[in-house]
Amino acid sequence: MAVDGLIGGGHISGALTTESSFISDPCAGNADLTMDTKEYGMTQTLVDGLAAAAAIDHKGYTFLDDRLEGEEWSFARISAEADRRARYFRSLGLEKGDRLAMIVPDGEDFVLSFFGAVRAGIVPVPMYPPLALGKLDSYIDTAARILGTASAKMLLTTKQVSPILWSLLSRVETLEEIVLTEKVRDHDDSTITATLDDIVIEPSDACFLQFTSGSTSDPKGVIVSHENLVANANAIMYDGLDCDPETDRGVSWLPLYHDMGLIGFVISPLIAHVPVVFIPTLSFVKRPPVWLDVVNEYRGTITFAPNFAFGLATKRATPQKLAQLDLSCIRVLGCGAEPINPTTMRAFVDKFATAGFSPNALMPCYGMAEATLAMSFDRLDRPMNTLTIDRDAYEGDKVAKEAAEGLELVGCGATFPNHDVAIMGAKGELLEDGQVGEIVFRGPSVTRGYFENADATKDLLAGGWLHTGDLGFKKNGTLYISGRQKDLVILNGRNYYPQSIEWEVEQIDGIRKGNVVAFSTPGDSSEELVVVAETKVAEKDLLEAAVKRRVHDAFGIRPREIVLVGPGGLPKTSSGKLQRRKTKQLFEEGTLGTENRLMGSTATRVALARHLTRSAFARFTHNIKKTARPAKKLVDVVRRAESR
Repeated sequence: MAVDGLIGGGHISGALTTESSFISDPCAGNADLTMDTKEYGMTQTLVDGLAAAAAIDHKGYTFLDDRLEGEEWSFARISAEADRRARYFRSLGLEKGDRLAMIVPDGEDFVLSFFGAVRAGIVPVPMYPPLALGKLDSYIDTAARILGTASAKMLLTTKQVSPILWSLLSRVETLEEIVLTEKVRDHDDSTITATLDDIVIEPSDACFLQFTSGSTSDPKGVIVSHENLVANANAIMYDGLDCDPETDRGVSWLPLYHDMGLIGFVISPLIAHVPVVFIPTLSFVKRPPVWLDVVNEYRGTITFAPNFAFGLATKRATPQKLAQLDLSCIRVLGCGAEPINPTTMRAFVDKFATAGFSPNALMPCYGMAEATLAMSFDRLDRPMNTLTIDRDAYEGDKVAKEAAEGLELVGCGATFPNHDVAIMGAKGELLEDGQVGEIVFRGPSVTRGYFENADATKDLLAGGWLHTGDLGFKKNGTLYISGRQKDLVILNGRNYYPQSIEWEVEQIDGIRKGNVVAFSTPGDSSEELVVVAETKVAEKDLLEAAVKRRVHDAFGIRPREIVLVGPGGLPKTSSGKLQRRKTKQLFEEGTLGTENRLMGSTATRVALARHLTRSAFARFTHNIKKTARPAKKLVDVVRRAESR
């Protein structure tokens, strides 16, 4: 039963076969929140979902290429291809529970290979591909850490990407082979003798490991079980979105190696039999208008995006483009994965109203990978809900007090049936309506922990609740999110929420909207504020003064430093989201603005050549060892025979 009174309801951002945390967790209060899967039919695992999809041949997924030409895959064809690829993966020596890392930029090969691995009981580890040549050093380092943490046995990638990845074989002890998607796709079925008859998938089995892409700390792999996925998929598709598989159609450009794209638009729609059109992520990054163009062409009813994408869409919407769009087909346009700016949302609604977009379709939402994906959705029967609260009471007394002017936050609705969301104080006490604290969550969607990281898991699930690390409050049954605990700017003993500073600064003419980061850094005697923003303005002195004045007038604080960088100067994730902690790290290292170097630069060419050389040598060495293994095995057999 949902604790909050609303159904529907935002900021999405061990051993592999143990019971789920809500069965094995000794803490009280979880037993009544486990989900009875019978209420949603017989689907208890993603493999059950693939089996059920085998009978549906009239709809499925459409994968668009860079030219927006589509390849149609019915659910029946997807199910059959998953079986085919599963047998191939088994023929390589991969067994149930083995981890298969995936660095696959192509959406079609990613989805089909992901399902193939899952069908064989192999645990996929989705990883983001290398997108910026100027960041190869940090990319390879991060990839090696993720592969090592996951104890990945093999790495699946494409022929195009593989030349810079072979060096990982020499850096990751468990990694035995790099497998190309081209071979997986084009293999001769008649040569495969492996079967799937002995594969039994339990609801408590790990389905895949979800790693974050933007962390500068040691990577943590969230164990996403089959029962987690079934619970969250049903919460999303039925409780949250009230989907009709006969009339709904999803459209997504979201990266498939992140939870919002993978779970929200690949796994959940498969379970609910809702067709989806996939836009290559890079096509959106290069040409943001392509998102709504495809929605218009395919009459999409459901699509989601982070806050920054709404800003880009609004900025690029010319009168000519608006005249070509009919967005009356959109039933749900979700916003999550990063803090939601009410000004950005209103600008989007106002701009696209002329194209038939309904304000009621906008749905703020909240979630995180440790909760599988979704934790709360706003209601479908109303426009976006916001609350303006007194800034002093909120930042000083940790109380949300309504006011005519102050800090405006977007409501993210309520959680789902069989789940519970609450606000917790510093001493572990549950707080009352309007009190600010950490958002905690429990229910069948919650992970049982981080892979082979007992200490981090203990902290994550302390007291029987998932501790999100996010700050917020509840008001009249609606959840409001204000930011991350770790990102708080604490000056002179007072808490400031960085996004409120960022949203204020981006209103200044000359500052690129959605491209501002605020953080604190150690000063001579206490923490001091730094604001970094992107701009195209050449003369920066006047703009720096304007930023300092705006921050002082709004918050009564004086930034220590204003750093203005050119377009692309702020670090972002592979999907385009700003990285606040990475920005702070680069600022303190004195390297801010140097990461996004152009391919033509000498430094980038040298880095690329270095990685290609390392990879070529690692591949050469690997092939020699691979060739030697059968010979060594034969020698061992002969020696054993002679000893008899």
